[in-house]
Amino acid sequence: ICQHCGFLLAIIVCFFIQLARDLLHPSLEEEKKKHKKKRLVQSPNSYFMDVKCPGCYKITTVFSHAQTVVLCVGCSTVLCQPTGGKARLTEGIHLAFPNPLMRFYDYKCLPL
Repeated sequence: ICQHCGFLLAIIVCFFIQLARDLLHPSLEEEKKKHKKKRLVQSPNSYFMDVKCPGCYKITTVFSHAQTVVLCVGCSTVLCQPTGGKARLTEGIHLAFPNPLMRFYDYKCLPL
Protein backbone atom coordinates (compact mmCIF):
# COMPACT_ATOMS: atom_id res chain seq x y z
CA ILE A 1 0.00 0.00 0.00
CA CYS A 2 1.34 3.39 -0.92
CA GLN A 3 1.79 6.11 1.66
CA HIS A 4 -1.21 8.10 0.40
CA CYS A 5 -3.57 5.08 0.52
CA GLY A 6 -2.38 4.13 4.01
CA PHE A 7 -3.18 7.64 5.23
CA LEU A 8 -6.70 7.46 3.76
CA LEU A 9 -7.21 4.03 5.28
CA ALA A 10 -6.21 5.37 8.71
CA ILE A 11 -8.70 8.25 8.37
CA ILE A 12 -11.50 5.86 7.39
CA VAL A 13 -10.74 3.53 10.32
CA CYS A 14 -10.74 6.47 12.78
CA PHE A 15 -14.05 7.67 11.32
CA PHE A 16 -15.73 4.29 11.83
CA ILE A 17 -14.31 3.92 15.34
CA GLN A 18 -15.94 7.24 16.27
CA LEU A 19 -19.26 6.04 14.83
CA ALA A 20 -19.16 2.76 16.75
CA ARG A 21 -21.42 3.09 19.81
CA ASP A 22 -22.93 0.58 22.15
CA LEU A 23 -26.65 0.88 21.40
CA LEU A 24 -27.69 -1.45 24.21
CA HIS A 25 -25.76 0.44 26.88
CA PRO A 26 -26.02 4.17 26.08
CA SER A 27 -24.40 6.70 28.38
CA LEU A 28 -26.56 8.63 30.83
CA GLU A 29 -25.86 11.87 28.98
CA GLU A 30 -27.18 10.40 25.72
CA GLU A 31 -30.33 9.09 27.40
CA LYS A 32 -30.99 12.45 29.04
CA LYS A 33 -30.94 14.23 25.68
CA LYS A 34 -33.36 11.84 23.99
CA HIS A 35 -37.11 12.33 23.79
CA LYS A 36 -39.01 10.46 26.51
CA LYS A 37 -40.49 7.98 24.00
CA LYS A 38 -37.20 7.37 22.15
CA ARG A 39 -35.18 6.26 25.16
CA LEU A 40 -34.08 2.65 25.48
CA VAL A 41 -36.61 2.30 28.31
CA GLN A 42 -39.42 4.85 28.09
CA SER A 43 -39.69 7.03 31.16
CA PRO A 44 -41.54 10.29 31.82
CA ASN A 45 -39.81 13.62 32.35
CA SER A 46 -42.24 14.57 35.12
CA TYR A 47 -42.13 13.63 38.79
CA PHE A 48 -43.58 14.53 42.18
CA MET A 49 -41.47 16.22 44.84
CA ASP A 50 -41.98 16.95 48.53
CA VAL A 51 -41.34 20.63 49.22
CA LYS A 52 -40.83 22.09 52.70
CA CYS A 53 -42.20 25.56 53.41
CA PRO A 54 -39.55 27.77 55.08
CA GLY A 55 -42.20 29.63 57.11
CA CYS A 56 -44.32 26.93 58.75
CA TYR A 57 -42.18 23.84 57.88
CA LYS A 58 -45.16 21.98 56.42
CA ILE A 59 -44.45 19.55 53.60
CA THR A 60 -46.42 19.80 50.36
CA THR A 61 -46.27 17.40 47.41
CA VAL A 62 -45.79 19.35 44.17
CA PHE A 63 -45.91 18.11 40.57
CA SER A 64 -42.75 19.02 38.65
CA HIS A 65 -44.66 20.46 35.69
CA ALA A 66 -47.37 22.24 37.72
CA GLN A 67 -49.38 24.65 35.56
CA THR A 68 -50.69 26.79 38.42
CA VAL A 69 -49.08 28.59 41.33
CA VAL A 70 -48.73 26.19 44.28
CA LEU A 71 -49.33 27.71 47.72
CA CYS A 72 -48.45 26.32 51.14
CA VAL A 73 -51.57 24.99 52.90
CA GLY A 74 -50.41 26.38 56.24
CA CYS A 75 -49.27 29.93 55.54
CA SER A 76 -50.16 30.54 51.84
CA THR A 77 -46.53 31.12 50.84
CA VAL A 78 -45.88 30.66 47.11
CA LEU A 79 -43.89 27.43 46.74
CA CYS A 80 -43.52 27.28 42.96
CA GLN A 81 -44.57 29.11 39.82
CA PRO A 82 -45.37 27.70 36.37
CA THR A 83 -42.98 28.47 33.51
CA GLY A 84 -44.55 26.62 30.59
CA GLY A 85 -42.41 23.56 31.27
CA LYS A 86 -41.04 22.60 34.65
CA ALA A 87 -42.34 24.63 37.57
CA ARG A 88 -39.78 26.96 39.14
CA LEU A 89 -39.30 26.65 42.91
CA THR A 90 -39.34 29.96 44.75
CA GLU A 91 -36.01 31.11 46.21
CA GLY A 92 -35.38 29.65 49.65
CA ILE A 93 -37.70 26.68 49.05
CA HIS A 94 -36.02 23.28 49.28
CA LEU A 95 -36.98 19.67 48.76
CA ALA A 96 -37.99 18.08 52.04
CA PHE A 97 -36.55 14.59 51.64
CA PRO A 98 -33.87 14.12 48.98
CA ASN A 99 -34.60 10.57 47.88
CA PRO A 100 -31.53 8.28 47.57
CA LEU A 101 -33.35 6.48 44.74
CA MET A 102 -33.54 9.58 42.53
CA ARG A 103 -33.79 9.29 38.78
CA PHE A 104 -30.37 8.75 37.22
CA TYR A 105 -29.91 12.12 35.54
CA ASP A 106 -31.76 14.81 37.44
CA TYR A 107 -32.31 16.08 40.95
CA LYS A 108 -35.76 14.62 41.40
CA CYS A 109 -37.76 13.09 44.21
CA LEU A 110 -40.52 10.52 44.00
CA PRO A 111 -40.42 9.72 40.25
CA LEU A 112 -43.59 8.49 38.57
